[in-house]
Amino acid sequence: MADQSKVGTDWQADELEAIVADYFSMLVDEVAGRAYVKSHHNAALQARIGRTAGSIERKHMNISAVLRELSLPFIDGYKPFSNFQDALGRTIERYLIAHPNILNGETMLPTWARTAELEQATAFAEAPALFEDAEPPLAAAPRAPRPPGLERLVRKFDPTVRDFRNRALGKAGEALVVDFEQRRLAALERPDLAEKVRWVAQEDGDGAGYDVHSFDRLGNDRLIEVKATNGGRTSPFFITRNELELSDERPDHFRLYRLYEVAKAPRMFRLKPPIQQAVTLEPETWRARVS
Repeated sequence: MADQSKVGTDWQADELEAIVADYFSMLVDEVAGRAYVKSHHNAALQARIGRTAGSIERKHMNISAVLRELSLPFIDGYKPFSNFQDALGRTIERYLIAHPNILNGETMLPTWARTAELEQATAFAEAPALFEDAEPPLAAAPRAPRPPGLERLVRKFDPTVRDFRNRALGKAGEALVVDFEQRRLAALERPDLAEKVRWVAQEDGDGAGYDVHSFDRLGNDRLIEVKATNGGRTSPFFITRNELELSDERPDHFRLYRLYEVAKAPRMFRLKPPIQQAVTLEPETWRARVS
């Protein structure tokens, strides 16, 4: 039962630690496809920390808001609500430091993406079908600055860098695209071309400037660079000089497939050259040499 003396008061450190751990236990189950009951978790927290059911639900929504900024999946049904105290961000930071598998992708990928060596797309027999959005997102309007504590947290666990380095996530996305392209060509009554789709990044290694070699209905090359994230539709991503140069050299053939929400219900949209007109490019690093 709720402790009425706590109504309207800030959450304390032990309460925040309890609800953050509870949230991630549900999230891990959700990503893995294991059943759980939100109301049971809420009731257990009420008994443990003395907060009301509504207060607990709002705090779960606050956690979703932080995870959205970190381009991590968040629980269905807990819509992100951004009005939260800095102490919550610090609690989430401590939890992520103590549970690195959540950030490196081992926990935040579904079973189908973790159980194989990813040698070929057929390893993903249980993978869901990739859903394609009709249109890419519109250019984002300037966003309001993040609160300083949240900005520091996002910089510390930079989701763009994390996605770029997460090879398991990248391979999962590439495998989904191989399967998508094979299905697309089969639906176009070109099973001969479907059989020729190649997972270039897996077979030949990185460096080609694209990950998957496919075709259009007429048999023309389609050179596909895959960018995957567990975050949402507008999560930023890295694009290399090599990829941009290839897109400029072969604009009729190059396509960038942006996959998002890979851990739960993978979706994608496509971008075609000139890539510079489809996204906002920001310099991230510089090559330096001593003269």
